[in-house]
Amino acid sequence: MKPFFAALSFLTVVPVPAGWRGAEEDLARSVPAFPLVGALVGGLCVAAGWGALAILPPAAAAVAAVAALAAVSGALHLDGLADSADGLFGPRTRERALEIMKDSRIGAMGATALVFVLAAKIAGLASLDKSAFLQAAFLAPLAGRCALAAAISAVPYARPSGLGSVFYRRRSYLNLPWACAAAAGGGWLIAGTAGLAASGAAFVAALLASLYSIHKIGGATGDTLGATCELAETAAILAFASWRHPGLAA
Repeated sequence: MKPFFAALSFLTVVPVPAGWRGAEEDLARSVPAFPLVGALVGGLCVAAGWGALAILPPAAAAVAAVAALAAVSGALHLDGLADSADGLFGPRTRERALEIMKDSRIGAMGATALVFVLAAKIAGLASLDKSAFLQAAFLAPLAGRCALAAAISAVPYARPSGLGSVFYRRRSYLNLPWACAAAAGGGWLIAGTAGLAASGAAFVAALLASLYSIHKIGGATGDTLGATCELAETAAILAFASWRHPGLAA
């Protein structure tokens, strides 16, 4: 269980006793537990959304759910998204892009990426009825962390060291089919075909983000992995909302 608690401690702000999360080696072996953490985060997001829907209109409830999703992860992945946008967009050398991504300050591209991603999540959730809202609120973090595990399995690391390098010490390509199966199975169990489509969209977004990162800097960093998670979540919500749109559902 230590790898699970190590993943839970790293990916969320949920308090985990030090003895439960083990040592750094347990964190290195924790990637297979990412989908389980995603399911837990999804449950927390559903709880926040359900409570918000009881007292707020859908748009405001969507804001509350997205805020809860950001809060439970400590905005870890949003920070990676902002840093990645600042570093990877524009005609920069690999070295300059990596240097910019190490800078904790947020630039114009990073701020723009945050606004669009958060707005897309909120708009997607707000467009859904209560049942579909809660389904999407669960599926997005599950698909995002499954996509994160898949990216670690398939994409080389671009730095000699860094925040994400610990997960590459015990990297296994077997985590890729496991992550895909967890996302597809979870999507199907929660929402049938719509859930499967949402999970598929999340992996397409993760694939495109990974290919772009490989093209720009030769692989992944902790920041690009965080960005991959955020983009996968966003794609899952938008695909789910599109699938449940009356024009498509008819």
